[in-house]
Amino acid sequence: MSASPGERWLAAAYAGAPWLNLLRPLEALYRWGVSRRVAAFHAGRRRVWRLEVPVIVVGNLALGGTGKSPLTAWLARYLAEGGWRPGIVARGYGGKASRYPLRVSAETPVNESGDEPRMLARQTGVPVVVDPDRPRGARALIEAGCDILISDDGLQHLALGRDLELVVVDGARGFGNGRCLPAGPLREPLARLADVDAVLVNGEPAFTPPAGAWTFRLQPVRWRRLADGEARALAPLPFAGRVHAVAGIGHPQRFFATLAALGVDAEPHPLGDHHRFSAADLAFGDERPVVMTAKDAEKCAGLVAANAWVLEIEADPPPGFAAWLDDRLAVWHRPDAEARR
Repeated sequence: MSASPGERWLAAAYAGAPWLNLLRPLEALYRWGVSRRVAAFHAGRRRVWRLEVPVIVVGNLALGGTGKSPLTAWLARYLAEGGWRPGIVARGYGGKASRYPLRVSAETPVNESGDEPRMLARQTGVPVVVDPDRPRGARALIEAGCDILISDDGLQHLALGRDLELVVVDGARGFGNGRCLPAGPLREPLARLADVDAVLVNGEPAFTPPAGAWTFRLQPVRWRRLADGEARALAPLPFAGRVHAVAGIGHPQRFFATLAALGVDAEPHPLGDHHRFSAADLAFGDERPVVMTAKDAEKCAGLVAANAWVLEIEADPPPGFAAWLDDRLAVWHRPDAEARR
């Protein structure tokens, strides 16, 4: 499958292709629009909704996959284990519902919820709501009993006030050429990092990370058969021979590298992020097994033969980050928090 123009542009942005310098006048216009929008929120010309519960934003500066969703899932589970009642609010990219807020479960049609929210609902068991109006979605979670919220991919959604901002960075690709759209992969200038509470780098950084950044890893934990949900250990592999590996995520090569590290002989099939799968995408004309990411699996049920497997991956932050987070959580605990444990 050939790369789309968007995928070729993103690869060039991370590689620092010289021709992108031609787009710097458009970058200047983009940066002006970003700064004007931020200033409007800071000056009160656009409303920031402050909620009665803490809000943690997990986001990124750069386009493409960074490992943000696995970290969001880890955070939701960690909060629940600590006695909180967390909920996740998301935009629901790739989905469109007839009405919002939309409460998401593993049974919600993926064309309504989007792939990442349904995956997070399946992986965490905590309430997940999607809504283009994030403050409205957040209020729905509070009404459902949540006492702390995670805004997934919410760094640039300034209408929802936040108490903690976590930025996730891909260790291999970093910030690319360091330029904003469309001359580079950044949604906001790098100076934005000075305002966030923590930077988490996914994998050993191939760049100089900001001072105080935490490094974490994504660890494969199990295989899941797509047809019936049966879980299998990582080894021995639940299939034999060469497989087809599909990945419609922001950074497909990371998935293929993980498969190689597990000893999987895979023929890679990279696709665009949030790719809308059809049966034709998975009809390879042979009987080889198909392996995929958990995010892609949300859209592939019923489209592929029984011999299809999902690699489940979880974030593994360092103990130092968990200790830092515990300190912040202690500040937020209200007097009645112990009674709810």
